Amino acid sequence: MKTFHCNHCSHLVFYENVRCERCESLLGYVPEVAEISAFEDAGEGRWRSLHPDLPDALFRQCHNYAVENVCNWMIPADSPDTLCRACQLTRTIPNLSAPDNRLYWYRLEMAKRRLLYTLAALGLDVKSRQMDPEHGLAFEFLEDGGDGEQVMTGHDNGLITLNIAEADDAYREKVRTAMGEPYRTLLGHFRHETGHYYFSQLVQDNPRWLEPFRKLFGDESVDYGEALTTYYRDGAPADWQASHISAYATMHPWEDWAETWAHYMLIVDVLDTSTSYGVALLPDDPSEPTLTDRTPVEDASFENLMKRWFPLTYALNSLNRSLGMADGYPFTLAAPVVDKLRFVHRVIAEAGDKSRPREAAAVAGAPAPAAAPAAPPPLPLSQPAGAAAAPAPTTQPAKS
Repeated sequence: MKTFHCNHCSHLVFYENVRCERCESLLGYVPEVAEISAFEDAGEGRWRSLHPDLPDALFRQCHNYAVENVCNWMIPADSPDTLCRACQLTRTIPNLSAPDNRLYWYRLEMAKRRLLYTLAALGLDVKSRQMDPEHGLAFEFLEDGGDGEQVMTGHDNGLITLNIAEADDAYREKVRTAMGEPYRTLLGHFRHETGHYYFSQLVQDNPRWLEPFRKLFGDESVDYGEALTTYYRDGAPADWQASHISAYATMHPWEDWAETWAHYMLIVDVLDTSTSYGVALLPDDPSEPTLTDRTPVEDASFENLMKRWFPLTYALNSLNRSLGMADGYPFTLAAPVVDKLRFVHRVIAEAGDKSRPREAAAVAGAPAPAAAPAAPPPLPLSQPAGAAAAPAPTTQPAKS
């Protein structure tokens, strides 16, 4: 995540901000140029951009920004859409009459938007169900039923279901501890489940990648249900760290891919942020890890990413320990894991279209940009489907 500044007063602002803390200008994210812009009121629900890349362009707030206060993305003023590109991906939201559900919805949307930022930086298109009704990407944010039925986070042919309890910090930490996981976050869930989605898009039916995938990750045709049962009965092999990024990755090749994909997203996102902030390591002892390279992550080779990643995590963990906290990066990257990460990097590098510049945001009177449709084949859930509710209209609350 790069740094942003208010275009009105130059104050440092962040990706999630809606107003500048110094001058109180309205802020909004414009995905067409991947920038936070300051805006001035242009009347009739329109806002004029103050960003130098968007001189006098007119926008409207996403409905979930203007009304629901869970978004900060903007829409070109003449677009027929009421929801931004990010919110269009959410098919079902929590029941907002329940306590805390609005907070959980906000946290889920915030994590989802951070994921979308990274995917866009890597040149990976995200197609909504509106654009591709059969195989486009969609999200459902559901809660457990009162009759004891449980919603399980998972992926099914582009539909990603998340249990909103994962947005409850206390619940998520309890599950993380019970499962023996070193790391469990909302953003991590989004990264993992979209890994399943992109496997179906980029690898599953692609002869170029399928055989190399099987050599690294294993045979994905192995029965998923049986593998799931075996994993929860017997657990991961004692030596799983020698070849997998997590214990859960040992369950099935699909999960190994999704866990590795999610970890690659984590690496890219953290390096992107540290590079944008100019983080450098210049120790007095030349034998200690150094970091001065500022190559943009979307242009970096895999070797470049790894060369920068290890010194950065060394410093990150040391800083966390100084704060009295657990390691911020509690992972070990064995050689086979690095090979799997390299494979993910190669797949993304070939699929990502970073050669064409981002389209300029449409000014008033110009059509809103649109992406091309795609049709990835289906992929089973990463976990049992549980009690998923029937599909609801876009951004309508699920019934309690």
